[in-house]
Amino acid sequence: MDNSLRELYQEVILDHSRHPRHYGALDGATHKAEGYNPLCGDRVNIYLVLDAQGRVTDIKFEGKGCAISQASASLMTEMLAGKSRVEAERLMQGFLHLVKGEDGGELPEDAREHLEVMGGLSAFPMRVKCATLAWHTFKSALEEGAQ
Repeated sequence: MDNSLRELYQEVILDHSRHPRHYGALDGATHKAEGYNPLCGDRVNIYLVLDAQGRVTDIKFEGKGCAISQASASLMTEMLAGKSRVEAERLMQGFLHLVKGEDGGELPEDAREHLEVMGGLSAFPMRVKCATLAWHTFKSALEEGAQ
């Protein structure tokens, strides 16, 4: 990865961290879960509303942690809003492969362009856990429903 692309990715991560999208609690959430990374202290709560067809009609997060965990949660909420459960799970699997340095071939091209900013984290295994926390918490929210 060349330096100008690396700088652009860093700027995107910092922007999402400083100005997170879809941040805050979500009244009326049909599904929610809390995630915690004990290795670094990152915390995230994921709230979502699934309609009768399984589409994510609204999604928000709250949390505290490093720039990567917060940026990843922000990117995730942007990507998953409006997606069906199947589409959301496909995006999640693709993202998890991408940040581990694997192919992530199941990601549609437009999603890959948005999520590629986290692709360089595969060189930093401890940071991969930061980037995947929100995504794993989203999966828990899907499985557990509202608490």
